[in-house]
Amino acid sequence: MKRSRYVALLAMGASALALSACGESETPAGVYTSVDQCIADKQFTEAECKKAFDTAKEEHKKVAPKYASKADCEADFGVGKCEESPYRTTTSSTWMPLMIGYMLGRTLGGAPGFTPQPLYRTQGDTTFRTGDNRAVTNRTGVQNVPHSTTTSQFKSTTTTRGGFGRSGSVYGSSTSSSRSSSSGS
Repeated sequence: MKRSRYVALLAMGASALALSACGESETPAGVYTSVDQCIADKQFTEAECKKAFDTAKEEHKKVAPKYASKADCEADFGVGKCEESPYRTTTSSTWMPLMIGYMLGRTLGGAPGFTPQPLYRTQGDTTFRTGDNRAVTNRTGVQNVPHSTTTSQFKSTTTTRGGFGRSGSVYGSSTSSSRSSSSGS
């Protein structure tokens, strides 16, 4: 009888693993539009909220989508929602969207769970997205998000026309830019 119970438990565990492999796993994360919103949610300490925001701002410089012109950036993110990038191509400045929020997490033991990520929104869309256009959520606060959105995927291309949020095939399919720093991941 003990052996059959063990086999049944093993089969149930294998079934759960197979089912989770069908869809992407999720992880808990806090999604916020400001440090104050993070602090008010009381899911993270004030120090955690501030440190995560500062880290996300640094990541923002590396992972935000880059555009060859301000007009191209504003076509995707809206007028007044873009800023000059600290990186340049060999001949001119590049543009990137403003960071509209950030995502942070921690493990069950309380340690940081992943590098805080900057988040963006295209005009007319309520979904927060990562720098490489992966949909995270359309809400703020602590929630389960796709695990793949918690990792930074540094891109070193400059988009020469719109496409972020509208046509993923356009993003990243343009000219390479020179970077003064090394790849972030």
